[in-house]
Amino acid sequence: MAGSKKGSSSLYGDIRLFAGTGSPDLAKEIADYLGTELCGIDIHEFTNENLFVKLHKSVRGQDCYVIQTTSSPVHRNLMELLIIAQTLMLDSAGRITLVFPYMCYGRSDRKDQPRVPITAKLVADMMVVAGADRYITMDLHAGQIQGFFDIPGDVLSAYHILKPYLKEQIKSMTDPVLLTADLGFAKHGRRYAQALDIPLSFIEKRRMDNEDHTEALNLIGEVRDHDVLIIDDEIDTGGSICEAVTEAKANGARDVYVTFIHPVLSSNAAERLAALPVKHFTTTNTIPMPDDKLKLFGNRLTILSIGPLLGEVIKRANEGTSVGAMFNE
Repeated sequence: MAGSKKGSSSLYGDIRLFAGTGSPDLAKEIADYLGTELCGIDIHEFTNENLFVKLHKSVRGQDCYVIQTTSSPVHRNLMELLIIAQTLMLDSAGRITLVFPYMCYGRSDRKDQPRVPITAKLVADMMVVAGADRYITMDLHAGQIQGFFDIPGDVLSAYHILKPYLKEQIKSMTDPVLLTADLGFAKHGRRYAQALDIPLSFIEKRRMDNEDHTEALNLIGEVRDHDVLIIDDEIDTGGSICEAVTEAKANGARDVYVTFIHPVLSSNAAERLAALPVKHFTTTNTIPMPDDKLKLFGNRLTILSIGPLLGEVIKRANEGTSVGAMFNE
């Protein structure tokens, strides 16, 4: 790649995939898509909680990709990602790309009150210092986070995976309306509504404090006697989605369907969601869901895989071909 600190794009060598412990199934799926194996790596935690990483083989001059989501346990997963990156750098890897489908601290993207940090910028800086040349991620909480990185990257969208699925889903709905859980996702919601050719409504809300508490204020649009498709980028505590479903039902909605990209599902969020009068949930595997949470949803949950998408982007990055061409962009 022109401008890389490690040489030209013709010198990066073969793809080498490394997996942290945060998303092993996704890493295996990507390896299968590419027709290769995950490279051997030892990740050991000492009794003092310090991590130790060792590669099984040299990666000198190779094109290395580290696949690791940074969801819970956030600090363990983030440190694994950084330490693996530094290990590859010190072993003279040709190029290092960090593949983190979900970026932790994405909500800390600006100083929205006095005496607070911009932690998303700190995380981006840490990745660069650790040795990353590029990054690949999915649906950042805010677009401006791309500007926090001093290295190039590919910010992908689950829109290209969700759109064909949702087009099939709405065929069985009655007068469907798309509803965004807050105004922050309204722009993305409009994109989905236009692609699906259905009306768009919004939930207006205001954040009340720093403890993830919000208050739903108003539903803008018409949902009475319509099936409602609620879309959001991530579900953390579940508060916003619970409010959106409650507001939709209170305003006369028929069946409610919920789609979200990142299943963070902190604390008892999975229990809260499963108790809602929602006909079906759809999400992706940017974050792995443990079996105990999966069981709560029964057959009301569909998980769409991002593995083939990430695999194809890695392939194109290695070949030096356009990623945008995948989406006619």
